[in-house]
Amino acid sequence: MERIVEICCGSYEDALNAYRGGASRIELNSALHLGGLTPSLASLVLTKKHTDLKVITMIRPRGAGFCYSEDEFEVMKADTLLMMEHGADGVAFGCLKEDGSINVKQSQQIIDIVKEYGGEVVFHRAFDCVKDPYQAIEKLIEMGVDRVLTSGLQSKAMDGIELIQKLQGKYGHQIEILAGSGINADNAKAMMDQTGIYQVHSSCKSWICDPTTAMNQVSFAYGDEPHQMDYDVVDMKLVEKIVEEIC
Repeated sequence: MERIVEICCGSYEDALNAYRGGASRIELNSALHLGGLTPSLASLVLTKKHTDLKVITMIRPRGAGFCYSEDEFEVMKADTLLMMEHGADGVAFGCLKEDGSINVKQSQQIIDIVKEYGGEVVFHRAFDCVKDPYQAIEKLIEMGVDRVLTSGLQSKAMDGIELIQKLQGKYGHQIEILAGSGINADNAKAMMDQTGIYQVHSSCKSWICDPTTAMNQVSFAYGDEPHQMDYDVVDMKLVEKIVEEIC
């Protein structure tokens, strides 16, 4: 299988940097500092207009976990429909119950909307919060999910490499396994070689200063030292490097 680097993007500018760096697929978000939320329609439309990237749009209405109220889920369904109507190639989402099991009712509704448009369905790193990864992935396969983004239930994918390898070996012929969290040019090839997966997910992040982040007695900073005046962006050079390393 052809090896794929998916770049996690938080804006249209990020998407352009990923495209210029040689990526072929992106996950388009907003608010990456919250783990990624649903992007704006404008960022999707502009990305599809000015690149040939395959674009998977995040469907996530808020930060924190993945157990959603009915009101939140109504927004998720509406966002899914809007994204698919405006050219998304698929969506990434995750719906869990309080006990860490897959919320089958909610998940199936999202899946059905995406499939009506012939799109790809990705269950994102909500998977890393499930109570039983084997039971969960079997349920996702049954429901028609195309791909799972996971760090192997660990904070960083390299720490979860053994589980990723097991999931690939047991289920890789039924569902795509995409490793993400802490993946970069230094470890992407090792992740692929050891596990047998053929795609990884990376942020390729660097920082740009915005001098208006903190002025007077007001601060809108979210980065830690030394990035308290910065915002995060996809770095084209880092994209180029990881693409070169896996080929």
